[in-house]
Amino acid sequence: MPEFLDLHGRTNKAVRAIADARLRRHGLHLGQDHLLALLWEQDGRTPGELAAALDVTTPTIVKGATRMAAAGLLTRRRDQQDNRLVRLWLTDAGRALRKPVEEDRRRLEAELTAGLGDGEREQLLRLLAKVHQAAAELLAGG
Repeated sequence: MPEFLDLHGRTNKAVRAIADARLRRHGLHLGQDHLLALLWEQDGRTPGELAAALDVTTPTIVKGATRMAAAGLLTRRRDQQDNRLVRLWLTDAGRALRKPVEEDRRRLEAELTAGLGDGEREQLLRLLAKVHQAAAELLAGG
């Protein structure tokens, strides 16, 4: 296997496992923090809006929202202007997770990059952004 793909795959797997374990402390599954983050920014979005922002399918958001509603983190309500649309709204419990989840994410990022100097960290982020852009272009057929 090519070196980059192997290292990236192993790194991604390890980071996801650590992030998942930390999120479970808050009663969340991996990825639900991203959905919450979008609702923290703008509550009342539709599943379609959230799916587009996260580059996933609407059924993926609906499944996650169902779990999160059962956990008391959000509610579903019909749009007041267009009854065909459903909007997702945070509960007090969902809003209360913002500070601890964001703190855990910052702490994990700091722990993962602790061995890097400031310049190395900035370079890593720039290079990862370039790799992400290339992957996005390949996905789009470019």
